[in-house]
Amino acid sequence: MRRLTALGLKALLALSVCFSALTPSLASAEDLVYVDLQRAVFEVEDGKAAKNRLETMKSSRQKALDAKQTELKKLQESFEKQQQFLSAEVKQKKELEFRTKLGELQATYAKLQRELAEEEMKIQQEIFGRMGAILEKIAQDSGYKMIIRKESLLWAPPHLDITNEVIRRYNMGSGAKGKAAPKKGKGKGKGKGKSRAKKRK
Repeated sequence: MRRLTALGLKALLALSVCFSALTPSLASAEDLVYVDLQRAVFEVEDGKAAKNRLETMKSSRQKALDAKQTELKKLQESFEKQQQFLSAEVKQKKELEFRTKLGELQATYAKLQRELAEEEMKIQQEIFGRMGAILEKIAQDSGYKMIIRKESLLWAPPHLDITNEVIRRYNMGSGAKGKAAPKKGKGKGKGKGKSRAKKRK
């Protein structure tokens, strides 16, 4: 997870623009702050855990790749030692076998890269979704008119950086409260239904 994918950043595109109709040239310093999303996604607890999962996944798949590569190398060495004693027909068969296994190795590697990229994107989308709610809440609480991605800035004073606050609120679960609330509501509804049923009896 060394970089944010382009698609992942699109999930937070709305957060890099005005929360109101003001433009940067019209906004005061107190109205405008910025956030380092790349650092935030790496430093929140979910991001750290996700990175460890990706590393474990990569390590596991890498072992499979190494095994195939070792098998291919042995096949190549064996062919090089024997090729002068082989007939043209057998030699052609061995070359075909080598090319087939090489193709399988390349396909396995491509699949691994694709799966890692897809998993990374999925993780980022989930984290970005929660961060979006947190950034909006911070803007509402503090009266900020605009929150900009640090990557879009040429320079800004450090005191306008709210990245640490985003990380703190994220780790406290501020972004997940909105999702958890409906479940609690459903639970209470069921409980009330049961108590009412008992009373009727």
